Amino acid sequence: MSDGFYARRCKRPLDALLAGSLLVLLAPLLGLATLAVRLALGRPVLFRQVRAGRDGVPFTVLKLRSMRPAAWPGEPDGARLTAFGWVLRASALDEWPQLLNVLRGEMSLVGPRPLPLDYIPLFTPRQRGRLRVRPGLMGLAVARGRNALPWAERLEWDARYAERVSLGGDCAAALGSLGVLLRGQGVHAPAHPTSPRLDG
Repeated sequence: MSDGFYARRCKRPLDALLAGSLLVLLAPLLGLATLAVRLALGRPVLFRQVRAGRDGVPFTVLKLRSMRPAAWPGEPDGARLTAFGWVLRASALDEWPQLLNVLRGEMSLVGPRPLPLDYIPLFTPRQRGRLRVRPGLMGLAVARGRNALPWAERLEWDARYAERVSLGGDCAAALGSLGVLLRGQGVHAPAHPTSPRLDG
């Protein structure tokens, strides 16, 4: 499968330009959000986790922390997610530090959401196609419901995106994602306080 001119030549420079501009533009709000996390949850302010990047190459994704520390080993995420953390997630403010991941070339503004490395063996051959592109802040799966979608549907939209990357497709996915995020939709899966793990 060959990529078009936009995917080969334009997408990465555009990502870098827009991510850098957004970091400057949003710096005051991001600073306030960082201070709020520090006051509400303490240190560390940033949550770091290794995720699968393009071609499955590991990288460290950055987020503002939205959960308190576990009170005991194995305490479920739902119990650790505070009301403040829920607001962070609903507004997607917790995802903004990933603009640094975009600027560094580990992510794109639009693409499949980055997933943990231990999910890769659980992908079907078609789902594994999502790894041929950089993961993104926004994408088709986000635009169609975010975490409210079942895993099979999320991964299918990711595979469809990776099949044909285009400027028009990226613009449509970005606008759809922004609509979902601004409405605070899809913060969690049905009957789950957060998003359930992919179980194969």
